[in-house]
Amino acid sequence: MERNTLNQRMDFPQAEWSQAGSILMHTPGQELFNGVIHPSAGLFEYYFDVDKAAAEHKQYINMLEANNIRVYTIREIFEEVDINNLRSLAEKLLTYDISHIDGEDATKMAEYRLYILSQMSRADLIRCILLQPTVTLYRTSLNTGYAAQYSQRPLMNLYFTRDQSITTPRGHIICHINTTQRSPEADIIELCYKHLGKDPILRITGEGRLEGGDYIPAGNMSLIGCGMRTNDEGIRQLMEADAFGHDTVVVVRDHKFWQMQMHLDTYFNIIDKDLCTLCSSRLEAQPEKPEYLTCDIYTRPAGTKEYTLTEQNLPFVKFIQDKGFQIISINKEDEMHYANNFLTISPRHIMAVGGQSEALQHALAEAGVTVEWIPLENLIKGYGAAHCMTQVLQREQYNP
Repeated sequence: MERNTLNQRMDFPQAEWSQAGSILMHTPGQELFNGVIHPSAGLFEYYFDVDKAAAEHKQYINMLEANNIRVYTIREIFEEVDINNLRSLAEKLLTYDISHIDGEDATKMAEYRLYILSQMSRADLIRCILLQPTVTLYRTSLNTGYAAQYSQRPLMNLYFTRDQSITTPRGHIICHINTTQRSPEADIIELCYKHLGKDPILRITGEGRLEGGDYIPAGNMSLIGCGMRTNDEGIRQLMEADAFGHDTVVVVRDHKFWQMQMHLDTYFNIIDKDLCTLCSSRLEAQPEKPEYLTCDIYTRPAGTKEYTLTEQNLPFVKFIQDKGFQIISINKEDEMHYANNFLTISPRHIMAVGGQSEALQHALAEAGVTVEWIPLENLIKGYGAAHCMTQVLQREQYNP
């Protein structure tokens, strides 16, 4: 695998519609099974077929690569990363529960765990990371050895590689995911970035929450959703660290807090410098309704770092229209089939979930949009689609 030589400080305007160069993805495997046998606990919407989901994901990668986009997968990186770094990560995720034994036995088992980790093959270290096993130890009744119970906390949501990080004009930022089930994913993504020579410039910590689906770079401004999964403290940390790399930051405030619209990219998306989509429930919402979107505008003088709140509680739809965007409305039926969660790979060229209405297909065609329809019928049952499954690491420079 060639290492990407993109400079750590990119410092140029970045746009969601610019030509995508490289993308980070994860084809799900064995770790997905536990999620589908109890979808709600796995943060999924419905049961789906694990093997068919993996096949869909591989087909999506093939379609991206056919467009000359370099796709890095987490497993591909894990096969090449320094094994000591892999072992250090596995050490955090393999647990020996020694609460039922004590004294010298407990000390021995702690040392034994480290010894076993030191012997593990690369493949088994990867299994430890993806499955997060726990071995609960007991002394046998005859005191002749140990008995154990085995459990796992597999990282079944890892295939949504949009959420663990964001890529701004300034660099790569590791997020603080809002759900405890997914918290180890940030360490995995950070290890991947470092292996690719893309050391992150910031990691959100403490009470800050940030997920990648809430961030959309838009030329000379950053759009950042604030609602169910990203909070004001996370956004504050980004601005304080000068991590956005744009002189204008638009905080889009969601007041609905609904799982189907958990991130900005689930109800709003951008196709080109003057074309976007918005779910009809948001487009048509009245001010007194929770679906109604507002935005706060933070700006700073060029060459400075400190942002100032310059406008507050603006109607988001009007703001976007005033910026020159034509809005394509996504109706409820298409929204529930993840029509809005497409990936733009170049101006007016998107990868979207297949099976949308003729009306939407016609509207996109009328706007001059090339659409590659992806069969993702199993994967979308995990509460995400084409955009959620990709982290674009590099796009061409945007020239206004």
